[in-house]
Amino acid sequence: MPNQVLGAAASGVNPVVISSNASVSVPVLMYRDQRVITTELLARGYGTDEANIRKNLSRNVRRFLEGIHIFTVDGDELRDLRVTNSHAQISSKARSLTLWTEKGAARMSKIVDTDEAWKFFEGLEDSYFRLREVGGLLLPDMNDPIKLARAWADAMEAKQQAEVLTHRQAQYIDHLENLFSDGLSPVQFCKRLNGVNASRVSAYLQESNWLYDDNPNGNHVQWRVRSQARDKYLTEKSSQINPSSAASFITHQPVLLREGAVWLYRRYLKGQLPMKRSWNGEYTHDKELAGGN
Repeated sequence: MPNQVLGAAASGVNPVVISSNASVSVPVLMYRDQRVITTELLARGYGTDEANIRKNLSRNVRRFLEGIHIFTVDGDELRDLRVTNSHAQISSKARSLTLWTEKGAARMSKIVDTDEAWKFFEGLEDSYFRLREVGGLLLPDMNDPIKLARAWADAMEAKQQAEVLTHRQAQYIDHLENLFSDGLSPVQFCKRLNGVNASRVSAYLQESNWLYDDNPNGNHVQWRVRSQARDKYLTEKSSQINPSSAASFITHQPVLLREGAVWLYRRYLKGQLPMKRSWNGEYTHDKELAGGN
């Protein structure tokens, strides 16, 4: 799955302080090439609570379009967002996150309709959302030369970090292409990763709801692919066995797909796969590609 969370470059940018009745520090959070704000910060700035913002959104759901006014982030994308935007302190308990665009924040300020909400949104509009591009860098539209210089320096740093991230992603893809080939089982792929305990990989995938034992009462495990992983992470290779002294039967072997290899490789670099006790601590490739986690 291509990573749509474009927030790593923003991690080096100073937070923007917006003043209404109270000052609120808004960390710069980028998602799909635009600045967004979380429900928590929006509620704080509007002088209300998150439950009220969520209730207003639920009551006016037709007025808030996904991808225009809000973004709903969950699953692997949310986990990636936490890593690339650690400065934003996104709660590890949240299973999904609503991100508000400028249009969404404006529409919600009209629904809350208090002086505090209007004042806070004006601050967001002037100092956070409204950017202009100069020489390929996004700068706030402001007249203060000191703030402008600081923003330019932040943008330059962000651009450099983005270039480093792009280089790491290119390395990541290159390493993965060297490891993966069509027709491999998950166990065969993991045998190519230094330190992984290949004998425990299938059980690990069973715990991850990728595989199940189709012969739980038998002497031998017969791994089958669960529907939720089928054709996305894994497929199956079926073979008919015709022994000379017994009835024929069909065997099934899980086969790893490329997206499944990506999933396993990410967890390997983050130290989340079952590892051998004798593992020397060295990864097949650079652990830094895991994002430092």
